[in-house]
Amino acid sequence: MTRDAVWSSPAAIDVENRLFRVLAVLRVVVLVNAVALNLYRADNFSHPAALAACIGAMAAWTGVAIWGYAVPRRRTLLLLAADLAVTAALLLATPLVKGPDFNTSVPGFWTMGALLAWAVHYRWAGGLLAGVVLATVDLVVRDDISQTVYGNAFLLMIGGPIVGFMSASVQRMATERDLAERSAAIAAERARLARVVHDGVLQVLALVQRRGRELGGEVTELGRLAGEQERELRSLIREEAAVVSPGHDQALDLVAELGKLERSESVTVAAPATPVEMPATTVGELVRVVRACLDNVAMHVGHDEPAWVLLEAFPDRLELTVRDEGPGIPPGRLEEASTHGRLGVALSIRGRIADLGGSAKLATGSFGTEWEFVVPRRGREVHQ
Repeated sequence: MTRDAVWSSPAAIDVENRLFRVLAVLRVVVLVNAVALNLYRADNFSHPAALAACIGAMAAWTGVAIWGYAVPRRRTLLLLAADLAVTAALLLATPLVKGPDFNTSVPGFWTMGALLAWAVHYRWAGGLLAGVVLATVDLVVRDDISQTVYGNAFLLMIGGPIVGFMSASVQRMATERDLAERSAAIAAERARLARVVHDGVLQVLALVQRRGRELGGEVTELGRLAGEQERELRSLIREEAAVVSPGHDQALDLVAELGKLERSESVTVAAPATPVEMPATTVGELVRVVRACLDNVAMHVGHDEPAWVLLEAFPDRLELTVRDEGPGIPPGRLEEASTHGRLGVALSIRGRIADLGGSAKLATGSFGTEWEFVVPRRGREVHQ
């Protein structure tokens, strides 16, 4: 999932909405604190009228910011830039209001409103930018930089990125949780539908197949078709039940996956009685190779003609054979197909086996066609 998709997901937006609601409460608290401290120290101000103007500006902008950040569509760069500019302007006005010799700025802790807004909306990068701007302005307006002043600037510099990183982490976790819950709901619905199909459709198909054989005549063909559809549907249900998380190369049982190819009476799969577990990508490629071979049998030999799939597992390698009893491949047919751009054998079969670090051997003649594939148990990673 891309970063833009994470930040624009409903779960991430909901997290941001909650954070801005908390920030709205915090803005009111720090505003009350700043107003109370400034009024308590009113005797220290050189221009009381300017102090009253600053307090009024802080109160007015607090209301505007709470209103603006309440709705996602109003959280634009213009609003955040204005928030940062108003805060910086109040810091710059401090020497004019209190005189050159001052210890604390007029806005005080009220500056954290803009800092946290940038951190929540633009994550660690926004928090860092706002922290740098506010710390720089706070240092520029002072004639003497004490240890306390340096400590405040340092907190602004590291506080913004940390809050931004935490905000991004919470948004990402909320998005991943939402996706996991959605996947679980989909899996549960698939399981429910599979039970419905199993209890209804599969039983009807099995009944038609059995009655078709019993009645004979033209109904036999209908029973045969019902049997094929029953096997096809059972295979699809098994495939839907095997949910593999994207991005993780989990282990799959090659024997079970090859067994799903027995969708008709014409295909026979012989494999070890014990599971043969391999990485999911390797299993998927081998199954596609076998399916491509079986598709060729159906196309060039016949849909009802028999085909055999044999899997032999050794400690260091796998040997996979696909055989039919057709007329064989005429000499030069594969070369001619490649010349005309038909690369089914070259890409779907030989290409996949080569990517797995294995070898493909073809034997064909009047006896039929036989593919023999040898793949190492720990072959090269499949190229995507």
